[in-house]
Amino acid sequence: MTMGAAGADSANQTMLKKATNDAVAHIRSIAEKRGRNADWGEKAVREAVSITETEALELGVIEYIAPTLDSLLSLIDGKEVETASAIVVLKTKDARRKRIEMSLRYKILDVISDPNIAYILLMIGIYGIFFELYNPGSVFPGVIGAICLILGFYALQTLPVNYAGLLLILLAIVLFLLEIKIPSYGVLSIGGVISMLLGSLMLFESPLPFLRVSWKVIVAATAATAVFFIFAVGMGIRAQRKKPAIGREALTGLIGNASENFKNGEGRIVVQGEIWQAVSSDKIKEGDSVKVIKKEGFKIKVEKV
Repeated sequence: MTMGAAGADSANQTMLKKATNDAVAHIRSIAEKRGRNADWGEKAVREAVSITETEALELGVIEYIAPTLDSLLSLIDGKEVETASAIVVLKTKDARRKRIEMSLRYKILDVISDPNIAYILLMIGIYGIFFELYNPGSVFPGVIGAICLILGFYALQTLPVNYAGLLLILLAIVLFLLEIKIPSYGVLSIGGVISMLLGSLMLFESPLPFLRVSWKVIVAATAATAVFFIFAVGMGIRAQRKKPAIGREALTGLIGNASENFKNGEGRIVVQGEIWQAVSSDKIKEGDSVKVIKKEGFKIKVEKV
């Protein structure tokens, strides 16, 4: 460790100690003013200890245990509370309850900010943009992808994002697309599955379960992506191997019949209802079955079957 690094570490430790002592002094002053257990409050700051509600009641950290709102209102009815101006007696037993619900805007934003929803929006957005770039002019994937991607990025700013995880997810999509273009016998697909799984696990860094993506969502998204791209790869390979339906290559391998005796290695044949001028090194008579070898200009080369 260099002198500069050692000095910086010492300064950080000093600042941390000052912040801790300040927090301890603040919590002790509040606890003593409210008649609470100041020693436990200090321990909670310095040692990060936690206790159950029953233990908190026994140690004098709290005054009541109220499982419902009605029970809380009954318990605190008649209690004297010191405010900045005077001492107030609470009358809560028959108090009128007014619930303030979130507006529609905040309800929508609350749903979007859920890690699972944010993850799904992000995946749909990435798929949509990639499909639009892969098939320009399709419009629909691009529009949906752009909307979902913007909503996903909005959600990401409210969550503890690890951008290494986001880059791994993007790498996985690129690997899947490369598998379509460059058949690698599954190597790129396996790399894409591993990259997406690790990226999804690393995407949100938080010790709190509700701020992480569910395992079920991760496995479902990874499996769906892998199946889709593997299916696309299979369709692409079959399309490459499929015999052309039009053009000169479409005639290759077809069986026809000679419509006349060949003279000097040339004659006419009928293939799929079409008459073609053919050449052959075999001796072919009218009615013989012939197989198309290749197309040469306006003639096709055949051999006798």
